Amino acid sequence: MAALKDRIRADLTASMKDRDEVRTRTLRMVLTEISKEEVSGSASRELDDADVQRLLAREAKRRREAAEAFRDAGRSDQATAELAEGEILAQYLPAQLDDAELTSLVAGAIADTGASGPSAMGQVMKAVTPKVAGRAEGGRVAAEVRRQLAAG
Repeated sequence: MAALKDRIRADLTASMKDRDEVRTRTLRMVLTEISKEEVSGSASRELDDADVQRLLAREAKRRREAAEAFRDAGRSDQATAELAEGEILAQYLPAQLDDAELTSLVAGAIADTGASGPSAMGQVMKAVTPKVAGRAEGGRVAAEVRRQLAAG
């Protein structure tokens, strides 16, 4: 059984005892999504920590996008609620790379592959993606690769 899943279950129990409604609601949703993922497909399976982290990252991204949509629609109360859930999910994810770290990782991947020009984007992405797995969104990584290849 995944250690991360066990941690989420234990934290759910603690949040229920503490009567933390936002945390309880968020962790219940995560456990429901994990269960759905485990039984989807042709055969049921147990998710490992990497699968759970991917699911958490996907849910955190949904929260950020929903918060932005609510904020654009003038519903700041809903946006705040979505951001609160996103912050809870972020506690179970690896620390995100800051811009300087991402820039240096991409520069290193470009140097390692000897890539140049926008046509080499796939080659660089293939090299840098495993290094940033779970610590930066794909769109952010792609934008940095595109920027450095265009500049170089």
